[in-house]
Amino acid sequence: MDALSTTFAALADPTRRAILARLALGETSVGELAQPFAMSGPAVTKHLKVLEHAGLISRSRVAQQRPAKLEPAALKAASEWLAEYRRFWDAKFDDLDAYLADLQNQNGETE
Repeated sequence: MDALSTTFAALADPTRRAILARLALGETSVGELAQPFAMSGPAVTKHLKVLEHAGLISRSRVAQQRPAKLEPAALKAASEWLAEYRRFWDAKFDDLDAYLADLQNQNGETE
């Protein structure tokens, strides 16, 4: 699987997206990450391994803990891929705006 596919596969799970949102606030431990979820620490660890494999997070070792932190650079490729579609849809909405403005002008001329 290529890197972009690995990133999107990791982002496909809502729990992993919530973990990334939490890590955007700063580095934290598995225990703290597990608190808002109704799941065990090992289940959270499995999600962290998927995120780590995708390069979206990194983990260090501090005494008995392995805190995780967000690696925002890994999201850059996904953001750039999505930006292409954002430009496509922006252009389509601009075309729609122009079309609707033409319709309004035509209706104004016929009334």
